[in-house]
Amino acid sequence: MNFSNACLGKLVCGACERELPDDSYSGEQRGLRESSRRCEECVASENQLVLMKKGRTRSEDDDCPICQLPLPLDSRQSSFQLCCMTMLCDGCVLASQRRGMDDCPFCRTPKPDADADGAEALAMVQNRVDAGDPLAMFFLGVQCESGGLDLEKKDVARAVDLFERASELGEKRADYNLACLYSQGTGVDRDAARAIRHYEAAAMRGHVFARFNLGLLEQQAENYDVALQHWMIAASLGHQGALDEIKDMFEYDLATKAEYAEALRGYHGAVKEMRSPDRDEASAA
Repeated sequence: MNFSNACLGKLVCGACERELPDDSYSGEQRGLRESSRRCEECVASENQLVLMKKGRTRSEDDDCPICQLPLPLDSRQSSFQLCCMTMLCDGCVLASQRRGMDDCPFCRTPKPDADADGAEALAMVQNRVDAGDPLAMFFLGVQCESGGLDLEKKDVARAVDLFERASELGEKRADYNLACLYSQGTGVDRDAARAIRHYEAAAMRGHVFARFNLGLLEQQAENYDVALQHWMIAASLGHQGALDEIKDMFEYDLATKAEYAEALRGYHGAVKEMRSPDRDEASAA
């Protein structure tokens, strides 16, 4: 007869990822989520949670494919190219326009006719979805959620399906959007546990805003040490809000001066990596 881990009194350690009996954990640890729980051996050894080991850097798919710099965290400073399913920074788009190029700066595909409706763009994206492109699935899911392109109305159920398919293929932005939908109960039943799982999946793939939100959730649960760890990572990836939260924690003696200084250095380093003369010019335009 098969029994679940719960029936056997086993829990999974979020650090060593072993299934261990209930008595391997303190009462405080048993009350935490699996991803935040550590067995007594890992606590004694100060073993770090897997959730904190992964996603400490942004992945290559967060780089602009032209200048190879990390894309700005502000999505308004980048643009999505339907022709090649790539995200380009505004700096590279501006540089291309200065050279008199009106087509896609990356793949050189001519821009669609200005008089064409969204049906052409929708068909283009759907073709990429049919080919199994996770970024296209994510983008189409966003359009279904908002009712954009040539869609007649919002279709959150279809958006969730597309996001889940993209998530299975490793698209962290899909996990983040799913987390937001389940957290807010927008078009789906509110499910805090499912939201957290998707936030965690996105954060471990390097999604900065998912990491920041996990810090907020831990702060609300008064798990300040865990919240600080999330925000230290988010700040080192360039998230201003995370740096502000660490500053507040420092002022309330929940973070040390050294931790705030480390967060400040990491933040400024990440911001510097995301800047370029072309991007600065585009932002000022």
